[in-house]
Amino acid sequence: MSIPYKLHNLDYRSILQSITRDGVAVVTDPPYGLGERMKSGEVGEWSKHWASAPEWDKEVSEGVETLVNFPYSIIWGGNYYPLPPVRGWLIWDKMQEHTSGHAELAWSNLDLPVRVYRLSRVEAYSAMNKQHPTQKPISLMKWCLGFIPENFTIFDPFMGSGSTGVAAIELGRRFIGCEINPEYYAIAEKRIKQAAQQPELLHVAQHSVQRTGGESGQQSLFSAGDTLLAKVTRQSTRR
Repeated sequence: MSIPYKLHNLDYRSILQSITRDGVAVVTDPPYGLGERMKSGEVGEWSKHWASAPEWDKEVSEGVETLVNFPYSIIWGGNYYPLPPVRGWLIWDKMQEHTSGHAELAWSNLDLPVRVYRLSRVEAYSAMNKQHPTQKPISLMKWCLGFIPENFTIFDPFMGSGSTGVAAIELGRRFIGCEINPEYYAIAEKRIKQAAQQPELLHVAQHSVQRTGGESGQQSLFSAGDTLLAKVTRQSTRR
């Protein structure tokens, strides 16, 4: 058994139509409500990495609304978007007092009551070492993936620094990730490659990274003969 994964340095909307809804689950953390704060410098050094256009938040909101139609969708920060009412909210209790929010919410279409994940004290301190302003702990993302059937491919259209991908690979899950920012893409690519090269995964992990964007032509999202995903026309990366 192999664990294929595909990483794309582009706007996820350029491949969205090529991804069949059957057998694919969305687990993501969009940049909700941070565009203007980032550009104003309120979050310090992270502002220089944020290339938001004036309409960025609006564009993200419209895009997120298209992600709820997958069989399974978990969208962190979903409370910031006009998404359908649901009962399956997921809550991350950060177990930290000195933070912008004591907890974060994820919208989900899971058929279950509200669920809460609490970090251990060790995890809470570890989570403070970030390479992305809204980076999620790998343990949190593994918890999220536990609600999704194992035969589903995990799709993260806002990959950021790659925590969802690392969690997927460490759990032996197929993964597709998109990240438009080249700096964050590089971080995610490195972290996911390292996860795939861990000793316990060496016999199953299939190195299958594609840099897409900036070229024309067609290339399949997974290996030849894989019928889960259709072929996709590569498009220029939106900066």
